[in-house]
Amino acid sequence: MYEYIIGQVTAITPAYIVVENQGIGYQIQCGNPYFYSSKMNQSLQIYLHQVVREDAHLLYGFKTIEEKKLFLRLISVSGIGPKSGLAIMANEDHVGLIQAIETSDATYLIKFPGVGKKTAQQLILDLKGKLADLLNEELPLDAPIKTTQVPQLEEALAALQALGYSEREVKRVHKELLKESCQTTDEYLRVALRLIMKK
Repeated sequence: MYEYIIGQVTAITPAYIVVENQGIGYQIQCGNPYFYSSKMNQSLQIYLHQVVREDAHLLYGFKTIEEKKLFLRLISVSGIGPKSGLAIMANEDHVGLIQAIETSDATYLIKFPGVGKKTAQQLILDLKGKLADLLNEELPLDAPIKTTQVPQLEEALAALQALGYSEREVKRVHKELLKESCQTTDEYLRVALRLIMKK
């Protein structure tokens, strides 16, 4: 129903952002809400996908149309719901994700929360050979944003839990993050996701 929204980011939580458009605040689920920390109260465009459930109408947001396309293909796979799809999208090495599917690297895929061996094999079976057009469109990999706004490690850890990572995984990454010299929540979260995928 919705293609995108243009509005101002007025709030950021570990699981979603709020975008205000014409006096209405829209709650939008994002893989990495803290990406928008440096864009508070700025006008920007976010691509949307709406999911209607019996108990809720949810909006999922993406920085680019290519990210939205990748998300839609992920959730077309049996066993991958919107929450799992968003958790996969949160690790912004999307080229690496596509390459893992293309090379049948199930070991890489099961590192995502909610993705077991069966679901990883289903991802490969359903999507292998069907994502090349996204690579051709050069799916953007965003560099960490340097900003002095609210750098908090605890917010990044809360965001990991919101994505579905276990308390054990969060505690393990916490120790590693204490060694990092990140300046923002966004940077902490990016490093945390990279660390999880390397294990």
